[in-house]
Amino acid sequence: MLAVLGFATLGSFMLLVMRKHLSAFTAIMLTPIAAALVAGKGTELGDMIMNGLDTVAPTAALLLFAVLYFGLMMEVKLFEPVCQAIIRLSKGDPVRIVVGTAVLALLVALDGDGTTSYMIICSAFLPIYRRLGLNPLILATLATMALGTISGTTPWGGAATRGISVLHLNATEYFVHMIGPMALTSLAIIAVAYWLGLRERHKIDAEKLAAFKLEIASGEAFEPVKAGWRMWFNTALTLLLMVLLILEVADLLVLFMVAFVVALLVNIRVIAEQQDLIKRQAANAVPVMILVLAAGVFTGIMTDSGMIKAMADAALSVVPESWGNTIPLFTAFLALPLGFFMSNDAYWFGVVPVLAESAAQYGIDANQIARAGAIGQILHSMGPTSAPLWVLLGLVKAELGDFQKYALRWGILVSLAYVLFAVITGAVSVA
Repeated sequence: MLAVLGFATLGSFMLLVMRKHLSAFTAIMLTPIAAALVAGKGTELGDMIMNGLDTVAPTAALLLFAVLYFGLMMEVKLFEPVCQAIIRLSKGDPVRIVVGTAVLALLVALDGDGTTSYMIICSAFLPIYRRLGLNPLILATLATMALGTISGTTPWGGAATRGISVLHLNATEYFVHMIGPMALTSLAIIAVAYWLGLRERHKIDAEKLAAFKLEIASGEAFEPVKAGWRMWFNTALTLLLMVLLILEVADLLVLFMVAFVVALLVNIRVIAEQQDLIKRQAANAVPVMILVLAAGVFTGIMTDSGMIKAMADAALSVVPESWGNTIPLFTAFLALPLGFFMSNDAYWFGVVPVLAESAAQYGIDANQIARAGAIGQILHSMGPTSAPLWVLLGLVKAELGDFQKYALRWGILVSLAYVLFAVITGAVSVA
């Protein structure tokens, strides 16, 4: 009974979200509450909801301060010198420009917000692409792969945040083991960029290329940004933050809270301006934060009511005993098609908990399921359910069909490489 009710709850949630009958925030709360009432557990709802909220509160706070920190770094133009340095180093060479696009896309994807990342990348490189006649679909392809790899993997990105919250994980423990595969996949994206740049080099008009090289050499291609002491301080602070994160000196939430406060005091001294910045960045953080809290309600009810356990037992009954240890690898491959066709909410809140509970029967840590699930984010960023993608296509003036026809071959290739890297480094085990 509980298993049937659980699967019906997940199916209802997916249908309501994918058909857009309800928002993810309302559907993820209403469906488990309705299921609990049907199961006769209405009197326990309050305790189940509070238990769920207790587990996701640290993740919600981490997300808030990570978005605030990187949002501030964007506003003070921390990455602007990097962008201009890439253009200077390119010297008008299409190969270097395309590789520079990939490098910048990987850097700005750290902020975790797809729309912001795409706007920065397009603002920096789209005029250059149009000037030289480079295919703008290259920019779009590299941007989506970078976002899926970096934002889809980091604990403050939307996808991993869902996984961490829904599986009640420690963000640091989840992320440290994904740094290796994420770095290797980033190198794979740069390799793809190099290949695409080589192909474009032979298509560019020689006169246009020569004129642009002269503009770069004379310094007229862009307005230089003065690197004052605050710029150097922000760079050092961000690098220090990443080092402390890797060394696990403290919890991610503590690191981001302290780093944001320090950065705010150094860069914005007027209290009113500090408040304005927080209000602006809250527009990016609040929608995802409320989803995380709603996920706590969902998992609290589904777990404490016994539905998740009953569903996992039902799923395990049809899986051969000898295949049990391959559940993380199975999750990684399953994440590719499901990530493309499904919304993140439907996948992370509906499918991943069942896989994690099944894996637990074989002694497999839920962190491995979360890491495996994050691999599908590269293809998700190219799929029709990715809202930021529509912003990107509008910026580069491309149709979804044309983009997917061009981009999917590279997205699938890099995604498979990501699976391989995760297995090799042990982030996803197969035995």
